[in-house]
Formats: sequence, C-alpha cells, structure tokens
Amino acid sequence: MKSLLCAASVMTLVLLSVAAAEEAEAPAAATTEGAGDALAGDGAATGWSAEEQAFLAKLDRKTGAVKIGAAKATLNVPETLYFLDAEDARAVLEEAWGNPPDESTLGMILPAGATPLDDGVWAATISFSDEGYVSDDDAGKINYDELMASMQEDARASNAWRDENGYPKVDLVGWAEPPTYDAGSHKLYWAKELKFGESEVNTLNYDIRVLGRSGVLVIGFIADMNALPEIRAAAPEVLSVAAFDEGARYADYQHGVDKKAAYGLAGLITGGVIAKKAGLFAAIAIFAKKFVGIIVAGLVAAAAYVRKFFKKPG
Repeated sequence: MKSLLCAASVMTLVLLSVAAAEEAEAPAAATTEGAGDALAGDGAATGWSAEEQAFLAKLDRKTGAVKIGAAKATLNVPETLYFLDAEDARAVLEEAWGNPPDESTLGMILPAGATPLDDGVWAATISFSDEGYVSDDDAGKINYDELMASMQEDARASNAWRDENGYPKVDLVGWAEPPTYDAGSHKLYWAKELKFGESEVNTLNYDIRVLGRSGVLVIGFIADMNALPEIRAAAPEVLSVAAFDEGARYADYQHGVDKKAAYGLAGLITGGVIAKKAGLFAAIAIFAKKFVGIIVAGLVAAAAYVRKFFKKPG
C-alpha cells in the first residue's frame, strides 16, 4: 500500500512573480473525463486500497477549455493531459501528499493515464501572482551563466544558517534547462537542479511563467531529476496550454495606468520558490540576508512544501 506522510512546513523568502499573455482563439468548452472511474480503475488490478480508490473517484478530471477566473486566463487542455480544479488540486496536495493548506493553488495539470498516487508521476501546479506587469526589456541582456553563479553563491552562503538550525543543506547544482524566453508569446521557462542534504536523487525545479497585463501565471512542475526527460518532452505542450483572456494579455498593458513590477525577467528567475519537492523530500528552511539571488524591492514570505513517497510493496 502506498502511504504518504505530512512533512514540516517551513518559511522561505520568495518573490511571487509576475506576468502573462497571448491571445487564444475561442476554444471548446471544458469536458469532464469522469476522473473517478478513469483514475481509480479496478482496485484488484491497480493495487489501490478502498480508501485510495475512493479518493481517486472523487477527482473531477477535465480537458478542453478551462477558465481560470482569478487570473483572467484560459487553459486549453489536450486529451494527452488533464486538469484538476483548485478544490481537487488542494485535495491532492494536502490530503494525498501531506502538504500544509495553501489557498494560492488554482489547479493542477497531470499526464493522461496517470493518477496523483502513482509513484514518480509529475504534476504541474498553477497559481497567479498579481505583482504587476513585468517588463521584458532585459530579455537580451541577461548573462545566465553569471546569474546561476550568483544564485549558487547565495545558496552556499545560506547553508551555514540551515546547519545551525537543524536543516539539511541545499546545493544549487546548475541549470537543468537554461532559461528561454519567447518574446512573441511572452512565456519564460527554465529548470534548476538541486541537491538536498544526502538525498541520492536530486530535485528538479522546472518553472514556466506566462506574462500578462497585471501579473503572471506561475506553472511549476513537481518532480525529481529522474523525471527530467519526461518533463522536457511534456513542457512544450504544457507551455502552449495557458493564455490570458482578451483585456488581460501582455499587449493590453497601459503604460502609466496599470501597475508595473519593480523587476524584470531576471527577477522572475531568481525569485521563484527554491523547492516544492525534494529527493525523498527533506524539509528545508532558508532565512538568509539574500535568498538565492532575489533582486526585488520587497520580500514575501511563503511556505516551501514538501512531500514524501512510500512505494507500494511489489
């Protein structure tokens, strides 16, 4: 049987990013896939307990056009993926994976044919930050090697605090995927590889940001480094799913009228949550003068979420 433990919630310093954009054609309405039967399957065949089957049966899997009202955005979810709304996504994060409550999650995307209880499954959480319009004027000026070196230095500096306070150190290994910005769609993505404590499996932070008029859609994959090839293959499809609605697009920004963020693309990259999932998911806390190169005027505290997996017996 697969069981899941709740891990400690710890505070990290984080910039909840910005921006989102692009106009999409009006898509077909979302459809419900009947996640209950589709995800739970036959108990004897899947090995799920009655309790686990009941949990999967209540999840409402959706494809097609899904409105994210809080972000004024639409997700066009293909049949190769499925979407869980805010209520179901929080049930997965909190009930199944043992994370503390989080009201910021607006939904979750998973690969079709997989359940949130499968070992090694990736999931992409969706939230929205209304920090304002993020200028992309620095898109062609960022030296990503220097940016990584700066973040690594700050991560190393914060390890002394973690040692003193009983938390495992975290090493920022490097880029798992160098940052790439599409100026046409105003979408930015990158991936970092991190090592937590003595974990044998490194952690993957794979992030997508969709820039918009008043904020950014934040799409973050939850996985370890073993899932990088699969996520790398899935990322373009996930990247294409999200678009802001007319009036909320990046191109709709009105200079001098709309709120503007105090940072650019580099701030989005350095200001992300350092980890939502870690190897066999040791809790971390970072509370240092600088948090992995955050370059923003204000600091916002946010919980770093952790989950632990225990495999079903074979």
